[in-house]
Amino acid sequence: MRKALAAVAGLAVAGLALAGCSGSGDSGNNGDSANDDSQVEVFTWWASGSEKAGLDALVKVFNEQFPSTKFVNAAVAGGAGSNAKNALASRLKANNPPDSFQAHAGAELTDYIEAKKIEDLSAFYKQNGLTDVFPSTLLDRLTVDGKIYSVPSNIHRANVTWVNTDLLTKAGIDPKVAPADLDAWLADMQKLKDNGVETPLSVATDWTQVQLFENVLLSVLGADGYQGLWDGSTKFDSAEVTTAIDYYSKLLKFANTDGTGQDWPVATDMVVDGTAAYNVMGDWALAEFDTKGQTYGKEYTTWPTPGTDGMFDFLADSFTLPVGAPHAAGAENWLKTISSAEGQKAFNLAKGSIPARTDADPADYPEYQQGAMASFAKDTVVSSLAHGAAVKISWLNDITSAIGQFVSTKDAGTFQDALVQAQTKGLAQ
Repeated sequence: MRKALAAVAGLAVAGLALAGCSGSGDSGNNGDSANDDSQVEVFTWWASGSEKAGLDALVKVFNEQFPSTKFVNAAVAGGAGSNAKNALASRLKANNPPDSFQAHAGAELTDYIEAKKIEDLSAFYKQNGLTDVFPSTLLDRLTVDGKIYSVPSNIHRANVTWVNTDLLTKAGIDPKVAPADLDAWLADMQKLKDNGVETPLSVATDWTQVQLFENVLLSVLGADGYQGLWDGSTKFDSAEVTTAIDYYSKLLKFANTDGTGQDWPVATDMVVDGTAAYNVMGDWALAEFDTKGQTYGKEYTTWPTPGTDGMFDFLADSFTLPVGAPHAAGAENWLKTISSAEGQKAFNLAKGSIPARTDADPADYPEYQQGAMASFAKDTVVSSLAHGAAVKISWLNDITSAIGQFVSTKDAGTFQDALVQAQTKGLAQ
């Protein structure tokens, strides 16, 4: 995917906040733009690799459904999404929005909503029957003060461990059976190390390290305890968080030391080429394995990160209708395509995620996605920290900075103090 680098995203949000007073919030669209479906300019960071393949598949369906609306690709490449976030913030500040832009469903949209930069799409949901085909677990995470501001194209899972089956088999470890808990996983990593695997666990840039930490928090605290971190019912100075930090530190000892500054495909490809045994990554990685000629269940497999079975760490790519969109009717056509059964099928088959619609047929999808669809339907769903679903970007920035310092210094006490401060600040906002 993915994500905006957190520090840079903070600068983008700061610019957005300054621009907030200029948005109307009611409807920035004049009569002409509201009816203009001649084109739609769609802003994403899906500029290359499997992400662009997913976008291309979606655009193909869009062109079939709305041949008179020209699709304008405004993807911004580079910086793991940070370049796109900066460019978007500049455009919104200048009241020059695209017709629709990519974001992540959940708390990441809070700043855009508070700055009155995106429209309420509740009426769009009713007109297109989306409240009937999107599950309540998703609708709850999209709703802010009774209103819905974005349309998801998919659902991703963030608590997935990708496994090189050959490395585990050679070390005497059954790759089809997930370790029971973090202790058992660490023991397996030591076995791999003893069998000559220099890097049992691969990591990449800062947000991947945040995602690994959220997986550890979820494993140690459980779903209720993890979710309590974001409403204050679980405190970051608790003994359980101390335990999670200790596990995180132990895991990092088995990870590559050159991850910071490298994007996620580098870490995923280490599992593909056999230089690493495990990578904790969202299921956008599925397309990476597919493009490298890997077969699920043969060269690689997956399981929920140890200790998180029965939980689904949720995020979703979602699209908006900005206030003042020049081609609002074109944007609504785009939102119709991405929420349609045909659009979601084409996109998710290419992307590795699962459709948001409950009327999707699992038989249309390969084995991993069938399992993910079943898990989302029955597991306890929690919101991802690293991918904008659990907290506002400013809070995520503070946690990302704290993790970056910890990865460098390994000072657990300072790390936990920084997490406590971030929670206090975040809950006060």
